[in-house]
Amino acid sequence: MIIDDILDMMDDLLDSAASVPFSVKKSIIDCDQMRDYINEIRLNLPQEIKQAKLIVRDRQSIMTDANKEADAIIRRAEDRAKVIVSNDEITKQAKLKATDIINQAQSRARELKNAANKYIDDVLVKTEECLQSNLADVRRTRQAVKTVPAQNPQQPQSMQNTQSPQSSSSQQELRFGQGGKR
Repeated sequence: MIIDDILDMMDDLLDSAASVPFSVKKSIIDCDQMRDYINEIRLNLPQEIKQAKLIVRDRQSIMTDANKEADAIIRRAEDRAKVIVSNDEITKQAKLKATDIINQAQSRARELKNAANKYIDDVLVKTEECLQSNLADVRRTRQAVKTVPAQNPQQPQSMQNTQSPQSSSSQQELRFGQGGKR
């Protein structure tokens, strides 16, 4: 017999049972008949129980495998996270190092620019001093030229006109001083 049929017979037995006097929910049933039905269920039940136990065992096996796989996935994810964090840390350190190198380079560039500006200023100061000295020489020479008389009283007029152009230029050199600097 099938368990469903046995359960239907048990249900019919309860429906046909006589009520206990002065009680609404209590009935009188044939106990032997009920025990026979329960025994029939027990005899028919082991196959379903075996199937249920197999299902539970398979479920446990599946759960164990799933837990092992989940643990492996978690370990791989943690390892990957460590690598990513490590790479991120390396990237941060590289960025800090790059920033430090850039700052040092900019500082060095400022130092070189300041040194170049100082050198240029020193050269310009020396050039200015030299130009002022030359300007003072030019002013002295101009003053000397203004104070020299138009004619030299020691040479007669006729000699001045007969001088060669070469001797005239040597006189100019003497007048200007310093070997022809003008």
